[in-house]
Amino acid sequence: MAFANFFDRTATAASKVLSNFNLESYKATLSAHTIGLYFDEQAAMSREGRATLDLCVRILARLYPAVAIFGVGREAEFLAMELAALAAAINDRIDLPTDIAGSTVAIVVGKTDVTGEMKRIYIGSDGWWARLSCGAPIGSGTTSNPFGAGASACFAAANVFRFLFAAQLVCGDLDQRIDVSLFDYRQEGGPGPQLPDHIDLGDAYLAGLGAIGHGTMWALCRLAGLAGTLHTVDHDIVDLSNLQRYVMALQKDVDKPKSKLARKLLKQEGLRVIAHPLKWSDFVTERRNRNFERVAVALDNAADRVGLQASLPRWIVNAWTQELDLGISRHGFDDGKACLACLYLPSGVIKSEDERVAEELRLPEAKQEVRELLQKGEGVSESFVQRVATAFSVPYADLQPFVGQPLLGFYQKAICGGMMIGLTGIGNAGTAVVPMAFQSALAGLGLAADLVKHAAGLPIPPSTSTRINLLRPLAPVLADPRARDTSGRCICCDQDFLDAYRRKYLIGSRPGRRISAKQKLRRS
Repeated sequence: MAFANFFDRTATAASKVLSNFNLESYKATLSAHTIGLYFDEQAAMSREGRATLDLCVRILARLYPAVAIFGVGREAEFLAMELAALAAAINDRIDLPTDIAGSTVAIVVGKTDVTGEMKRIYIGSDGWWARLSCGAPIGSGTTSNPFGAGASACFAAANVFRFLFAAQLVCGDLDQRIDVSLFDYRQEGGPGPQLPDHIDLGDAYLAGLGAIGHGTMWALCRLAGLAGTLHTVDHDIVDLSNLQRYVMALQKDVDKPKSKLARKLLKQEGLRVIAHPLKWSDFVTERRNRNFERVAVALDNAADRVGLQASLPRWIVNAWTQELDLGISRHGFDDGKACLACLYLPSGVIKSEDERVAEELRLPEAKQEVRELLQKGEGVSESFVQRVATAFSVPYADLQPFVGQPLLGFYQKAICGGMMIGLTGIGNAGTAVVPMAFQSALAGLGLAADLVKHAAGLPIPPSTSTRINLLRPLAPVLADPRARDTSGRCICCDQDFLDAYRRKYLIGSRPGRRISAKQKLRRS
């Protein structure tokens, strides 16, 4: 059974969450199972059902070497062929058996049960609500709201993973029932307001077009009636290893600029999408008008998030993933609550990039050499690559193609991209966080949901943050208050920043004791 050509990155992600990770054992487990996706006419003819099935395939095809996609009924059979083609466009080595009975575990969408001995996970949705059961089919709603439908796919994929790898997880138990609303993250109550047919995003920004950004784009491209301007900001291109969790990316998208791919994916009548192949800091530098009405943040490190907050957007929604959980946070700046920078203020000693890269290449004594290579962008020498090969006890010939390439590219492919796991068979080759696809996708859905609610004038969850751990059963309370920084170090305590924010958005002065930049310097 063949694995995807980006499998090393997939193994890296798994090595971060599975105890006693061993590459050969991991491959053996995946090879021993076929994952089923079973659905009926009710799901195939429902917008929510089709959305759920689409995201299920976009997640499952990135990890599992065999997925049986089976539709019952004429429309369902046609849709099954479309979904199989999508799976092959993601992973051209995937095995797509036509017999659902051979599945070890099956995700069931619609109102018809599947026969067989496999473990069954039933999912459905109704507007904002995502639903999962281990007892009986649920059925899919008829609305055009993609949020509950997408979330149910993420919950199902997480349960499949926990089912297969329960022995290596802290809590591998399955969810017996999920009934949660992506409108406000409550787990009981009424349906919540309907999404308007027309939603004007105004002047909106999506900063970061990685895995979380792809989850956001998946939701936005399924919302008819979006209008306004959306700026997509990311300096990077799609790398092959990114296919491990970028749910909108196909094999044909490798080497495309992320911002331009986003413009293509989000193209729809009424919505103007402007691609900016830049880092956020460079994007801001080039702008004359630096008013940012609403910004969705899907960046991948703390420093960039703090820097974005310093550009003083009027309102921010932020999403993140960590090894065990994911979250969404909402931020004003002059409202007495935590700003985005409050959540990412450094504490203790922070390693520099050159120190971290040197350590992860297992050459801690070469920190100065690494620093110069990073600063100058020079290619790595044959001697340097030989030393890395020796440190990891791998054949030099496997790393020789990197000779002459910039150090950052070598590091990203060998360590972050999972190559060393493929060569050594041992996990945790580096400190880079590589989430599972279902984690990133759900974080992106939450980001899109709050962006759309804010633009539509709908209520935003009152808690600063929402936190979800998909590697164990869903917690009964998902709200995380995340208090505002009280040390006085954050820019939201700086009178100069507060005054600048109020001037930008014509906000009247508000009472409250604040400290100025000069006072902060004196204190430090």
